[in-house]
Amino acid sequence: MCRWIAYSGTPVLLSQVLFEPEHSLIDQSLHSRMGVETTNGDGFGIGWYPRDMAEPAVLRDVGPAWNDRNLQEVAHHTRSGLFFGHIRASTGTAVQQSNCHPFRSGRWLWMHNGVISDFRRLRRDLALAVDPALYARIEGSTDSEVMFFLALTFGLTDDPPGAVARMAGLVETTAEAHGVPHPLQMTVAVTDGESVWAFRYSSEGRSRSLFVSTRVDALRALHPDVSFLRGLSDETRLVVSEPLGDLPGAWNEVPESSYGVVRPGGGELRPFRPEYAEGPRG
Repeated sequence: MCRWIAYSGTPVLLSQVLFEPEHSLIDQSLHSRMGVETTNGDGFGIGWYPRDMAEPAVLRDVGPAWNDRNLQEVAHHTRSGLFFGHIRASTGTAVQQSNCHPFRSGRWLWMHNGVISDFRRLRRDLALAVDPALYARIEGSTDSEVMFFLALTFGLTDDPPGAVARMAGLVETTAEAHGVPHPLQMTVAVTDGESVWAFRYSSEGRSRSLFVSTRVDALRALHPDVSFLRGLSDETRLVVSEPLGDLPGAWNEVPESSYGVVRPGGGELRPFRPEYAEGPRG
């Protein structure tokens, strides 16, 4: 599958998060410990919000992240307080730039680790549910991008948790109509440049790994000798597919079937369940 990281907080050089930690995202592209695949070399992408600009910048390419010189150049010279990083392991769709995450629409960024099972059988029905005004903006062939545009169709810009719940519900009801069991596996991050929403859910209740960092003030108390923590605000958070290192107390697993919000002033964690057009199930 894939690995990803979302950072929100004190502006830092992207390289400090993407390259420097012991088990950084770049290290995970070669040596993932918790992913389905050890190597994630089917492309990469970063998306960040430049200072005083509402819309994010995006860099994506099809090569492996571990030896891309353009990624190194950008990461070592770009500072941001909110950015996404993603390394891809294809689940069957083509290795091409338009299939690399994060995906962008206006000020919104979206990235995903997981799969819609038997997506080839479900793709037509799911794609036809996308708002016609949005459909032409789908550039690639992945389930992840279709999920994004379905969430946009269902009101992502006004109600991210509700839109993602309605997207998940449509995937499951469509799969049921086609006889596809346990269709959805997802850890998703989405942001509007101010808040970050992260979702962990799977139809069978066995989701891919997802972690959120501990409050920085608590980490400083635990590890006063770690210099990197001194310059970060208490509100700085990272949400990651797998921990960036083994610092005790630094990482907390996001519970199964839940979503979290990271935003200035605090965050929250709530249960997540799909919403179905005919009403709740179970």
